[in-house]
Amino acid sequence: MSKDPFKTRLEIAKKKVDKRNLAKKNYNPSPIGNAFKLSTELVSAVAVGTIIGFILDKTFGTKPWLILIFFFVGVIAGIANVIKSAKNMQK
Repeated sequence: MSKDPFKTRLEIAKKKVDKRNLAKKNYNPSPIGNAFKLSTELVSAVAVGTIIGFILDKTFGTKPWLILIFFFVGVIAGIANVIKSAKNMQK
């Protein structure tokens, strides 16, 4: 008797998933890549916050208050992103 077509497709799918999981386990980025990723996340968050603050300050004429507020918001967001990424790297 021949195998059920569903069971055959299921076995093929399981093999593909196992190959993907094996490939993910073997993926180890270099330490310099990890450092670049973390530093980029921090710097980009600070830059975006500062730019938004600058634009709002120019619009509302409140220089330098919104720049300072959004700078610190960017710093906090950047640090939160770095912590989240570092936790994901630990896994």
